[in-house]
Amino acid sequence: MSAREPQAHTAAQSLTERADAMLLGDYWPGIQIYYPPVKYAPSLGIYEDLEQAAARFKKHAYGTTSHTLLFDLEDGCRQKEMSRELLRRELPNLPRRKEVQIAVRINPFRTEEYEKDLIMVRDLADHFDVVMLAKAGEAYGAPEIRDLSAVLVGLNSRLTIQPIIEHPKSLKIAPDLMQYPTVKHVVFGIHDFSKAMGIQITPRRWTEELAYFMNQVLFEARIAGKGVIGGVETLIGQNPMPETIVENDDVRRWLDLHGDEESRVVYKHACEESAMGMTGKQVIHPSHIHPCKVAYTPSPSDIKTKIEILKAAIEADALLGGAIKFNGEMLDPPMFGKALQTLLRAHALHALSDDDTHFAIEVLHKLPAQVVRENWPYGVIL
Repeated sequence: MSAREPQAHTAAQSLTERADAMLLGDYWPGIQIYYPPVKYAPSLGIYEDLEQAAARFKKHAYGTTSHTLLFDLEDGCRQKEMSRELLRRELPNLPRRKEVQIAVRINPFRTEEYEKDLIMVRDLADHFDVVMLAKAGEAYGAPEIRDLSAVLVGLNSRLTIQPIIEHPKSLKIAPDLMQYPTVKHVVFGIHDFSKAMGIQITPRRWTEELAYFMNQVLFEARIAGKGVIGGVETLIGQNPMPETIVENDDVRRWLDLHGDEESRVVYKHACEESAMGMTGKQVIHPSHIHPCKVAYTPSPSDIKTKIEILKAAIEADALLGGAIKFNGEMLDPPMFGKALQTLLRAHALHALSDDDTHFAIEVLHKLPAQVVRENWPYGVIL
């Protein structure tokens, strides 16, 4: 073997791995927790100073179990200048983990605070993964995303934008907001949207009260191959669910025996959003993280069952046509596609083992490109 052959083999292997990674697509936003950089301390009746905020940052931001740590500089932030200063001081020292994205919600386009936010994003471009634009498209339409994209690409090509649809104007131009490659997911801002529509939503029934508009967002996003991040819950329970509970039956049992009404409502809404194919959900309290994670993430037993279904389909040569009997049920290619989606969803939420990921890639390679796009629009086929 010549000296060049191992190099050629390594290069080919690297190219294959890159193609497989692009086929799977990027990791999803998952459960995004709003983190106020500087917040009001009710017990003291005052806002934190920088030292107090930095201490809280080290205590809570470093070890978050959410998929995305979302720093809010817009509606939930009163001390904006101090918050930006805190991020400049503390964010470069935040330990980075592959399973946690770092996002920042900036103020509406071309406002005075927006310009200040952009200066901070320029300074910290290597430390952010996502820039979330509040009230996207309401003032200037889709060019807001075009202009922000141009700025971010020049800073760091890895940065993406998550426009927040908070007004019927934004919903009307949703396809235009989603046309840019920097946009991978959009956010449905239920509270501002309902306010703009004059709809009085309730904490327990908002998924029903806004179902019509939520379906519109999902419809347009699916056509564009983008994801949708679900609504923020306002109910806060007192009894956090243990993180060791991951199976659906165990979750329901714990909620019945130990959970409070607030946790049950939040979990129910997260399950509804997950079933509709949403790619993330925003939460405002740490006790929301785990119930929403288990609602959005396929359980280990579900993953195992879906792998068994796909293996049976491959063995029967029915993946592209034909039907099999599995556990007393007749399954055909659309069902196989849904089984594959479960594995890919688990991977996108950091919940699929390496071996199971390799199996999912093998299945993808057995499918025509058009079928892959139908089942998984979030990846890129080279």
